[in-house]
Amino acid sequence: MQIDNQRQKQPELLRYDLGEQVVAFSTTRRGGFSSGAYGELNINYYCGDDEAHIAQNREALCRELDIADDRLVMPHQTHQTEVCLVDDAFLQLPAAGRQRRMEGIDALVTDVPGVCIGVSTADCIPLLLYDPDHRAVGAVHAGWRGTVARIVCQAVRRMHDAFQTRPDRLRAVVGPGISLESFEVGQEVYDAFAAAGFDMPVISRRYAKWHLDLPECNRQQLLALGVLPNHIVMSGICTYQQHDRFFSARRLGIRSGRIFSGIILRA
Repeated sequence: MQIDNQRQKQPELLRYDLGEQVVAFSTTRRGGFSSGAYGELNINYYCGDDEAHIAQNREALCRELDIADDRLVMPHQTHQTEVCLVDDAFLQLPAAGRQRRMEGIDALVTDVPGVCIGVSTADCIPLLLYDPDHRAVGAVHAGWRGTVARIVCQAVRRMHDAFQTRPDRLRAVVGPGISLESFEVGQEVYDAFAAAGFDMPVISRRYAKWHLDLPECNRQQLLALGVLPNHIVMSGICTYQQHDRFFSARRLGIRSGRIFSGIILRA
């Protein structure tokens, strides 16, 4: 991983090395036009930021990625497990049709080169998936509800159905999100994970209250699917602890910016 921050107002990106044929990244807070709890680099229209600033940030990001604006695809996430295939038919929809299709979507998959699919997070866990054999990618938003419902497993299965992806050949990134030390939960959340069959001694720890390890929980799901341990990149970044560099809803409030984690197949 490397940080790219050479020019003022150039989006600073955390980049992941998954191979020469793919671009994978997460945005930081730096290199954009928004201010306050949205500052600087927020491209999410659903969190209350000024739309003019969002448009400027999106334009800057697309310029950095060398893609047209209509090739950046971001869903309106609702903590569910719906996975959307971004194919040529989707890309031919008018803007209003695309927006309707993106409602209630928390994961995207595609095999179309030159298209950036991505998800927004601010403590939740972003996952990026790359199938080098069949030239396909995925982007997954996994909050605690999505994690307990195993959304990353749903996305990998969709990639298998659509592209014949084999988990043992998959490359994956578990991006910036809240860490075990910072993610205190109520008993009902702990019970939800226990009832869903997770290995609680591995993914939880008791301090004054229960804490859950969402990054590790998603890693465990990838391993259970057959993804090889050395094919999983863990960012190791806690958004709550590094809220000056990455957005954290628990530190900044719900009305704040969002990290965008995206992946693009090179044409």
